[in-house]
Amino acid sequence: MKILLLKWAVMALAVAISAIIASQLNLGLKLLVSTPGDVISLFIGVAILSLVNATLGKVLKFITAPLNCLTLGIFSLIINAILFAAVGSMKFGFEVTNFMGAFVGSIFVSIANGILGGILIKDKDEDND
Repeated sequence: MKILLLKWAVMALAVAISAIIASQLNLGLKLLVSTPGDVISLFIGVAILSLVNATLGKVLKFITAPLNCLTLGIFSLIINAILFAAVGSMKFGFEVTNFMGAFVGSIFVSIANGILGGILIKDKDEDND
């Protein structure tokens, strides 16, 4: 349970970092957090994003597997951006106003999750060494 909560916090931090960077570059993604209540809204948005990626994202990637093979995996980025834009349009902690913001935001979230997850979250195999 602790790992799940830590991953949730890492993803919320990744969304916040990506929204700050993308808003500074005027890419159509902005963070909507200014009060403690807005932080809860960001966590709700991240939970929705995780749920959508875990369910609808898997189905869409399975359906578009031939197209994904033809494009050497680049179409997965498009699917991630579409899902990111769909959740961002709900305005739970972050807002996506155009496809470029969703595309760059989903890439930033993937990179930040990889870096922060690698630093903060250890695998069970590493604990046994």
